[in-house]
Amino acid sequence: PDASALLSEVAGSKIDEVFIGSCMTNIGHFRAAGKLLADRKTAALPTKLWVAPPTKMDAAQLTAEGYYSTFGTAGARMEMPGCSLCMGNQARVEPGCSVVSTSTRNFPNRLGQGSNVYLASAELAAVAAIEGELPSVEKYLEYMVKQDATASDTYRYLNFNEVPEFVEASDKVEISDEMREAAKKLSIL
Repeated sequence: PDASALLSEVAGSKIDEVFIGSCMTNIGHFRAAGKLLADRKTAALPTKLWVAPPTKMDAAQLTAEGYYSTFGTAGARMEMPGCSLCMGNQARVEPGCSVVSTSTRNFPNRLGQGSNVYLASAELAAVAAIEGELPSVEKYLEYMVKQDATASDTYRYLNFNEVPEFVEASDKVEISDEMREAAKKLSIL
């Protein structure tokens, strides 16, 4: 929070790599990024794009909705669901590069040795991936006009209890008597 800046203050900063992922980036933001990437005007991105949904359930839903295909067509490096670059110990960006990341924290060398990291929304990250730089406020808003029109569909939550495969899997989970008793003591069950 000490090194925050307005987009207008950093607009035009060259971006080498973009990371869209973290446990705090919900499925709607992945959809929004996918829609922005699907509408891009160029075949190849000027940046290296990393995408890592937070859970297998998110990944399955994004696949079913066609977003994994969109990310792949854009040339994204698809990471296993989970921490990936956000944790900073499972993968690393190139040393000394500038990165836009949707991760939740930033400190020196977290994403890569000597990397310069801008924390941003998935939408801003997708625009930076397309443009190869942090956009002006005006350019960002141009991209977001179409997002606003589909916001109620794009940003709908993934309710795991409505995904048949996960409901079926949860029905097969066996909980030992010992665990049930421990949960009762904690007022969970």
